[in-house]
Amino acid sequence: MSQPLSDIGLAGLAVMGQNLALNIADHGFRISVYNRTTETMEKFIAENPNTPGGLQGEATLEGFVKSLKRPRKVIILVKAGAGTDAVIDSLVPLLEPDDIIIDGGNANWNDTIRRERALKAKGFRFVGSGVSGGEEGARFGPSLMPGGDVSSWKEIEPIWTAIAAKVDAETGKPLSGAAPGKPIVGGVPCATYIGPDGAGHYVKMVHNGIEYGDMQMICEAYALMTGVLGMSAPEAGKIFAEWNKGVLDSFLIEITAEILQQKDPMTGKPFVDIVLDTAGQKGTGKWTSVSALDLGVPAPTVAEAVFARYLSSVKAERVAASKVLTGPTPSFTGDKDGFVQAIHDALYCSKICAYAQGFQLMSAAQGEYHWKLPFGEIAKIFRGGCIIRARFLQKITEAYQRDAELQNLLLDPYFKSEIDRCQANWRHVIGVAAANGIAAPTFYSALAYYDGYRSERLPANLLQGQRDFFGAHTYERTDQPRGKFYHIDWPEPTRPQLEM
Repeated sequence: MSQPLSDIGLAGLAVMGQNLALNIADHGFRISVYNRTTETMEKFIAENPNTPGGLQGEATLEGFVKSLKRPRKVIILVKAGAGTDAVIDSLVPLLEPDDIIIDGGNANWNDTIRRERALKAKGFRFVGSGVSGGEEGARFGPSLMPGGDVSSWKEIEPIWTAIAAKVDAETGKPLSGAAPGKPIVGGVPCATYIGPDGAGHYVKMVHNGIEYGDMQMICEAYALMTGVLGMSAPEAGKIFAEWNKGVLDSFLIEITAEILQQKDPMTGKPFVDIVLDTAGQKGTGKWTSVSALDLGVPAPTVAEAVFARYLSSVKAERVAASKVLTGPTPSFTGDKDGFVQAIHDALYCSKICAYAQGFQLMSAAQGEYHWKLPFGEIAKIFRGGCIIRARFLQKITEAYQRDAELQNLLLDPYFKSEIDRCQANWRHVIGVAAANGIAAPTFYSALAYYDGYRSERLPANLLQGQRDFFGAHTYERTDQPRGKFYHIDWPEPTRPQLEM
């Protein structure tokens, strides 16, 4: 007896692929799976014999494609770049017009635009879908950011909204409690149509850029607690646990509290104290920064977070430099509890600025790539499933509900009032960090961004004079309309005569 056709297929059974396949099957959809290494597929099927929707393993791509209902829907979850192209090239000869290929990896949005254009020319449909939430999210509910044509979204929407993370309709708080075979019922799904071609992967990239900033800010708060206040890692962890009950409530704060209170299983010492201080990355933070530079959008906090990882990676150089270069010896006198609250406020304000930069970048991208991004919906789907999920994303959602054309989150009344409330502590913390030699690049850059953005006049007038002097690049005048340019015939610069 032949097996029934599957609702969807998935190629690539690394951990993310396996977990997403189980998530789909748990929600009652039959799914076919394929992996280049057949043993991996067979082991996966054998370990998961009874799922609500059913798992069907296929040893060949031909069998895999034939096992799917039309229009066929195939998810690819392999390493981004050449690996994705190779799988697409293998699938195309086996598919038929209107079949849909879905790239769920961390693809560069430019690759997604290219692939979508090429596949459309051949009669196929292509979706570049951001998938955020890591292994746990893939298994029990990720945040999903699909981009492509609307007809493709309508085909996959029932599956995407079913498997996505869910949040409470009134509070926006993530719903928890999913277990194997027992998905969450009800709630608002963290999945929405983002826009054409590469829009979904672009938004996922910006999510990751904000994530870089968020993580580095938390690390700087930890550095101030331990470096200035002399706290132990477990003591700092308890502070983060308290912070997770308020406006900083988020996935990253929650796991930070747990990490800082974790003991090393080998030595019994605080876990973080024996972890080498070098950080890796997969490139999406760099892509975000490069895109901001290309589009002329100020996103310094994300860039500083990327540079902080680069600086951490030159460990041997830093060890050598620490024996040569000098700085202040950290010390603190005063109200310790008050300074802890000040660090909280500095982290909060910096976080607001990082998100403002991310949404400002997405706004510029929609003009560049001819998208119309639903910023309020994007904030909504970031509330659950993804790595940057946080309580205050509900406030971002509300900001765009108040003003769908909001130029910058800093201009929203709620966020303006929060910055006004907390900025004195923010400035105090940055002063203490500098005086004590504690590197806090995202705190510094976020404040510089805020002060620059709120300034009616910046010193770029002098910069324009410099450019006109050495390169005849022209300048605009304050007493003339914008777009009218002038140049001065500058004299040769005078140089002191050398005595013979």
